[in-house]
Amino acid sequence: MPDSEPIRFALNQKTLPQTTFLEFLDIAADLGCVGVEARNDLARPLFDGISPLEAGKLVRERGLRLIGVSEVFPFDDWTEERRDLAKTLLRCASEAGAETVSLIPRVDGQGPSMFGSPVRHQDILSEILAIADGGDITLLIEPIGFPGSAIRFQGEAAECISELCASDRVGILHDTFQHCLSGDADFLVEHIRLVHISGLSDGRGPLSEADDGKRSLVDEYDRTDAALQMTRLASSGYRGAFSFETTARDALHFSDPRSSIAASIELLRQCSRHANRK
Repeated sequence: MPDSEPIRFALNQKTLPQTTFLEFLDIAADLGCVGVEARNDLARPLFDGISPLEAGKLVRERGLRLIGVSEVFPFDDWTEERRDLAKTLLRCASEAGAETVSLIPRVDGQGPSMFGSPVRHQDILSEILAIADGGDITLLIEPIGFPGSAIRFQGEAAECISELCASDRVGILHDTFQHCLSGDADFLVEHIRLVHISGLSDGRGPLSEADDGKRSLVDEYDRTDAALQMTRLASSGYRGAFSFETTARDALHFSDPRSSIAASIELLRQCSRHANRK
């Protein structure tokens, strides 16, 4: 990573699900993050029930950007329920001043469908773009590395984006854990708008069998090469945020979450400096 381009870190609310929205914002600001991602899947209301307008104001008052709101899942099982979810989430994201909304594919081994009938991902994405109605929000497709995922590789997402000529409105969310699991060789930086970072320190079993319950902060024992992926992305021109998204059960009960995340930030900065000296 070029010395002139310091790493821009962000914090996904999934990493600290036990904190209130306001506590989450304060921790992100204290860590020097450039922004945050809010979640709608924490078993409580988005923004803890704070109105989107007020939530966006609270984010900006702390010098942060609302980088994203997650998620529409599974976006490619397009039902009336999913349509309503997309409408609600896009409206809330717009009112809060969010930059992106994440679209997560099916992971049940089934292909895309619209109201129960087989269909292409492009057709569903076209429906969501129509709901977004030309707003400023970028839709992010996240390839998921599990074998049952309907979109595992960046090339699949890029093909969908290109066919719709929608690169100005749709991008790819690169997740270091999922990218490692899929074995994807592509780093399509021209389409990547956001990067999620996490590590896998559990030294047992093949990486192909790892699950979300093991995703932790990146440390010196990480098996996914998250730091190396970050270096490759930056050297290829990525200048966006690297957002911590962890889901490991032992990561849900930090006694001192700020210090834990700060230690991971420092490790990744050291890796960056080491890479620059090569």
